[in-house]
Amino acid sequence: MKTYSPKKAEIVRDWYVVDAEGLTLGRMATEIARILRGKHKPTFAPHMDMGDHVIVINASKIVLTSNKAERKLIHTHSGYPGGLTSRTYADSMARRPADTVRKSITGMLPKNRLGRQMATKLKVYAGPTHPHQAQSPKTLEIPGARREVKV
Repeated sequence: MKTYSPKKAEIVRDWYVVDAEGLTLGRMATEIARILRGKHKPTFAPHMDMGDHVIVINASKIVLTSNKAERKLIHTHSGYPGGLTSRTYADSMARRPADTVRKSITGMLPKNRLGRQMATKLKVYAGPTHPHQAQSPKTLEIPGARREVKV
């Protein structure tokens, strides 16, 4: 018996929209990375891009648990000597919330050409609107992700 390998014409891609308001960043990011990779499909093949498109809205209203927003740091390096800069997640979320969420999701994808191709199917928006209504995306409920409502 041969191992089944899906053909490119057999790949069906769906569109999903995730409302990130009140969701925990890490729990949401792992589930979205799983959808982008295609691991939720029975025809998953690790050498092919089998994943679906994911739209994340309300990225500015995401939650980090246990005071991580003030304590956890994001490091970037320019490539030059002494070019290391650090900022907290709270600063990064205040400046560019969509980029912060995108970076945490793409960090869970493979670090190669295939991972970069999967990352192109991720669309992140800081606000509640997105320009992808024509694709008629389905709402994706993330299991295990707690919605923390601030009162």
